[in-house]
Amino acid sequence: MAKAKLLSGKEVSAAVYSDLEQRIARLKAQHISPGLAVILVGDDPASQSYVRSKTRRFEKLGLFSETLRYPADMTEDELLAKISELNNDNRFHGILVQLPLPAHIAEEKVIFAIAPEKDVDGFHPVSLGLLASGNPSFISCTPKGILRILDHYGIETGGKHLVVCGRSNIVGRPISILTSLKADFGNATVTVCHSRTQNMADFARQADILIAALGQPEMINGDFIKPGACVIDVGINRVPDPTREKGYRIVGDVKADEALAKADYLTPVPGGVGLMTVAMLVENTIEAAEKYLN
Repeated sequence: MAKAKLLSGKEVSAAVYSDLEQRIARLKAQHISPGLAVILVGDDPASQSYVRSKTRRFEKLGLFSETLRYPADMTEDELLAKISELNNDNRFHGILVQLPLPAHIAEEKVIFAIAPEKDVDGFHPVSLGLLASGNPSFISCTPKGILRILDHYGIETGGKHLVVCGRSNIVGRPISILTSLKADFGNATVTVCHSRTQNMADFARQADILIAALGQPEMINGDFIKPGACVIDVGINRVPDPTREKGYRIVGDVKADEALAKADYLTPVPGGVGLMTVAMLVENTIEAAEKYLN
């Protein structure tokens, strides 16, 4: 019988949006409407779905958001020129280039081109460097969302062994740095596992808090989980399912039924970390507008 408590991204994101209302009102009273420019290159279905969810949330909060859509054969130079234009457009306090990009465009070059003060995704080397030094400017949205979930449910990181499965600059690396900082949301002993880690399950079973960010559907099964652990599932994977109307279903990186039987806490997929990523994007855009005002 399932025993884990589900950590609801819907519940936590609703609390975040409620808290942001006053900050939005203060900005609008000073004739500032937080604005986000979203660039979408190509027609990746997952990217399109994610951008739609962001757009809906900005509209619901009365914020300014514009999605710029381009064909997959857009050149790298054209994209860099558009980013340069947006860097100098005062309507936008944040710029987000939806990843992944087509193979002929260098993601690193594109990320570097975004002005650090508009880097609401937190991927720019300036943002990552400030984070690593313990003075974060913009924290990557997914890691920030994970921290907010833990805080909302009173799950302490201090003194805990936290194991991160995944080392990307988007999730794994920043969350490993954040949770090891000398800070209220840090002070954990952190182990990072990745594709070259041998016997990953041996490390994962030591985790008081296990963060799965591998991008591999249901790779983390019950054998990876310490009884009583908190499991944060970052994965959002489409797997074929002919019984579903769309022909697929969404699963995480964690085998949910086995995690529910062993863990004390689990983020659901969908309905967990993904919702928090959008909420933190909104919050980062508001922070960018506040910095612009100051």
